[in-house]
Amino acid sequence: MATVLITGASDGLGRALAEDLAADGHRLLLHGRNPVRLARVAATTGGEVFTADLSSLAAVKRLAAEVTARHSRLDVLVNNAGVGFEAGATVRDTSADGYELRLAVNYLAPVLLTRELLPLLRRAAPARVVNVASVGQQLFDFDDPQHERDFTQADAYCRSKLALISHTADLAARLAGTGVTVNAVHPATFMATTMTKASGLPAQEPLEKGVAATRRLVDHPALDTVTGAYFHSEEQTLPSEPQALDAEYVARLSALTSRLIDDVTV
Repeated sequence: MATVLITGASDGLGRALAEDLAADGHRLLLHGRNPVRLARVAATTGGEVFTADLSSLAAVKRLAAEVTARHSRLDVLVNNAGVGFEAGATVRDTSADGYELRLAVNYLAPVLLTRELLPLLRRAAPARVVNVASVGQQLFDFDDPQHERDFTQADAYCRSKLALISHTADLAARLAGTGVTVNAVHPATFMATTMTKASGLPAQEPLEKGVAATRRLVDHPALDTVTGAYFHSEEQTLPSEPQALDAEYVARLSALTSRLIDDVTV
C-alpha cells in the first residue's frame, strides 16, 4: 500500500480522506496543528502523527525534516491544510513570518513542503502530489503581494488558491520525466466542514463528494500519468482565470515565491 502524507488531517476533508484511505490499508502520515484532535484521527486510522503550525515556514521545514528522518520514501503528498475566510471580513492577519496569513498557509507552506519532500517523492516514483485548491480564484497582484490594499479575507483566500494552481502547472513541468505528478483539485463547493461553518456561508455540497474527488487524484490508475492539471471535482478543466497559466505570469509568481520563502528559510 502507498505511504500518504495528508496535511490538515485533524478535521474536515483531511480527516475524512484519511479515514477513506485507511479503510483500504494505506499507510498514513497525518499532519495537524491540534495534537488532541490529531490523536483522535490517528486512533481511528492507525496513522502516524506529525504536529506543526504551517503559518511558520521554519515549522514547515522542521515537518519535512521529521518526515524525512522517519521515512525513506513518500508515495503521495496531499497538501490539504489551509486557512479559510469569514464572509465580508476585512481583518488582515499575518503569519509567524509577518506574511499575510492565507498567502503563508495556503500557498507558501505547500510550496515549501513539497520542495523539501521531493527527494522522498522521487525515490518512490511513480509518486503524486495533490494540491487542494478552490473554485474561488483571483489573480495575484504583483504590485501588492502582501495584499495590504483593499483587503478582504475572501479575496486573500482566492488569491492564494489560484497561486497554488499556477504553481501546480509550473512544478509539473519542472518534474516532467521524473515519475512525480502534480495536480490541483477543487474538491467540492462549501462542503459541510468546520471551515465552511466558520465562513458564515451555508454548506452546498456533501463532504463525501470532496473526498471522492481528492481520493481519485491520490490513487486512481487512470490518472497515473496526468500531471499539471486542475480538476473541478472530477472534471479536468481550466482555472477561472486562465492567465494564471501563462508563462509570464507563472515565471513572475515563481520568482516572487522563491524570494518570499528564501527570505525566511535561508
